[in-house]
Amino acid sequence: MKNTSLFISGLVLAMLMGGTQTFAGNPDRQGEAGAYELLINPWARAAGLNGLVTARVTGIEAMNFNPAGVGRISGRTEVGIAHTQYLVGTGLSLNTAGLAQRIGENGAIGVSIMSVGFGEIPLTTVNQPEGFSTFKPSFFNIGIAYSYVFRDEKTKLEKVAVGLAMRVVNESIANASATGVAFDAGVQYVTGADRQVKFGIALRNIGTKMKFRGDGLTFTGIAPNGNTALSVDGRPAGFELPSLLNIGLSYDFLFSEKTNRMTVVGNFTANSFSRDQLGIGFEYGFREMFMARAGFKYESRMFNPITSTTASGGFTAGVTAEVPFRKGSAQRIGFDYAYEYTRVFKGTHSIGLKLNI
Repeated sequence: MKNTSLFISGLVLAMLMGGTQTFAGNPDRQGEAGAYELLINPWARAAGLNGLVTARVTGIEAMNFNPAGVGRISGRTEVGIAHTQYLVGTGLSLNTAGLAQRIGENGAIGVSIMSVGFGEIPLTTVNQPEGFSTFKPSFFNIGIAYSYVFRDEKTKLEKVAVGLAMRVVNESIANASATGVAFDAGVQYVTGADRQVKFGIALRNIGTKMKFRGDGLTFTGIAPNGNTALSVDGRPAGFELPSLLNIGLSYDFLFSEKTNRMTVVGNFTANSFSRDQLGIGFEYGFREMFMARAGFKYESRMFNPITSTTASGGFTAGVTAEVPFRKGSAQRIGFDYAYEYTRVFKGTHSIGLKLNI
């Protein structure tokens, strides 16, 4: 375990040093990033806790929060799908699917895909401002992750998990598109007599700049000498990915011979291109078959309509019903629902289905 501890300490130190460079308190950079769909949580179970799950998230949902949790799935395979009606009234929706597969005793890989639906948008010109056709923007990202779990030498129980993830991001409209690559790294630590204490840290969305290219950025110009019309390519500026650092902690209070669980979670998010966030959440579990949860996430000035930079009202809630395929089986199917209160529009609703086999 000595070598393992040195490895984990080195990884955490490297992440914190990288985070120091990335999150070096520059308010002038706020609002300058793009690909903000990388910050939207598509999974219903985590949405109920407002995404405050850096320390305890496992399986496919860990792809969007802390890749270290991919390796902490309860079975050999986990499959999930989810759908989100985002800011009801805008026509925006999210669809996602994922797979986590254990490799050997300690390793696991995860794969996920998420797409954003905008509906049909009118295509307008100066001469036809009412629109003459429609188009559908296509925003999606595909991720792959690897996680490894280090176990206690005596008990063989999981102790530390580390993970790395890579995500390809694509945004396209009718005649222009941009592509980038983002990387995540994370660590989770589990301890306590009943494995009730969990700590997690994750550095997310560190990657390449994105820049739109395509025919939509060309225009017709006149040559300086003469009346010859020329097609001219525009030079769009590139934009950064919305990098951030998550630090989370959770504690499980166990009651009634461990059939009832009350978990308290806390999470701090240092955003490179927006205000930092601090949150707290609670989850009640009965025999791990029924779970109810709620979370609150705060950022500075969020309740001032003039200075606020978020549509979220900060409050979320959700429930999960998870049952075995048959009595005594470790294979389970779970149904998730979550709601987020927003100060504008009609909130965000998420539903999900998860299989552990």
